[in-house]
Amino acid sequence: MEPQNHTHSSEFFLLSLSDDPDLQPLLFGLLLSMYLVTLLGNLLIILAVTSDSHLHTPMYFFLSNLSLADISISTTTVPKMLVNLQTHSKSITYAGCLTQVMLLPLFACLESLLLTVMAYDRLVAICHPLHYLVIMNPRLCGFLVLLSFSISLLDSQLHYRMMSQLTFCADVEIPHFFCELSQLLSLACSDISINIILMYLIGTILAGIPFSGILYSYTRILFSILRISSSGGRYKAFSTCGSHLSIVCLLYGTGLGVYFSSAVSHSPRKDAVASVLYTVVTPMLNPFIYSLWNSDIQRTTRRFLRKSV
Repeated sequence: MEPQNHTHSSEFFLLSLSDDPDLQPLLFGLLLSMYLVTLLGNLLIILAVTSDSHLHTPMYFFLSNLSLADISISTTTVPKMLVNLQTHSKSITYAGCLTQVMLLPLFACLESLLLTVMAYDRLVAICHPLHYLVIMNPRLCGFLVLLSFSISLLDSQLHYRMMSQLTFCADVEIPHFFCELSQLLSLACSDISINIILMYLIGTILAGIPFSGILYSYTRILFSILRISSSGGRYKAFSTCGSHLSIVCLLYGTGLGVYFSSAVSHSPRKDAVASVLYTVVTPMLNPFIYSLWNSDIQRTTRRFLRKSV
């Protein structure tokens, strides 16, 4: 096969979650339902936070940005999956593939960094409650979100540069339901040694530093909670960060699940199914986790829905 640069009009072919035609309508209905629930749940949190002045606090400011990142992660991948299932097509244009390669790292990295910022917010709230509003002032909160977005945008641009310099052979079949740089590197006809080193270096830094930050924050929080004498005080302190901790466990748990699944199974279809947990299930569950743990969100959401009806 002659190498062909896919920066011109060309297309790739994505792996479907199932080749069984009888399962296509079921998968379409399931994914569409989950996507709509993701949109509705996260939009409700954003609207609840913006409409209630009592929720104009650092924690809910970060939560609304996290919900926006969750919507963006699902929107980057799920609509194309739905279109391909409905049209019985597996194709995606080079421009569409490049867009996914750019946007998915942007919003995934942003979500990870926002969770780190939220862990720091809980650290200040529990360990320095008297100085919380002074430390977590609006200027710092805005700066932390802007910094998270800037780092994520840099990561996205690095993915774009690596993707745009690749050369592929004709009829490229991507063993995934969306375009991911690691999969595309294995299909490239050009030299990818530098790209692989750079990709793993960036991945290690942008996954390791946020995880270390979250681990450090919760270590400090744990020691602070253990110093509280009353059991009621301990429960109250822990309940303020329970929802965040649940989302952190869900995010990193599904991420590790996808990694170990790909390392053990070596089955593209099993890897694709495992990735659904990260790109579809996790963004859908986040609003429910915060609603279950947080009475303020529940109360404001009910009030907002009553006004809307």
